[in-house]
Amino acid sequence: MKRKYSKKPSEFREIALERIKVLFEQAQLRFKEHPELSNRYAKLARTIAMKYKVRIPSELKRRYCSHCYHFLMPGVNSRVRIQKGRAIIYCGKCRRFTRIPIR
Repeated sequence: MKRKYSKKPSEFREIALERIKVLFEQAQLRFKEHPELSNRYAKLARTIAMKYKVRIPSELKRRYCSHCYHFLMPGVNSRVRIQKGRAIIYCGKCRRFTRIPIR
């Protein structure tokens, strides 16, 4: 039997989206001194998005690895390459990659 999931109130969803944005800002600021804390912030933002059924904006979604959920800083722990009309983001932690089409 299918479960019915109720929709969360819109004010909760707005607050959740604000928190996600703040977590990614803090992850960027603290990455140099505490990269493990940045990874925790990225995982926490993803958890909040799942709980309140909020889409993470695409510019923020590219800031963490979709496989191991680590915060990515281009040139430090990730590589970004442009190839055949796509941006390919390699994670330095799990050695996997994500392809994003470029328009």
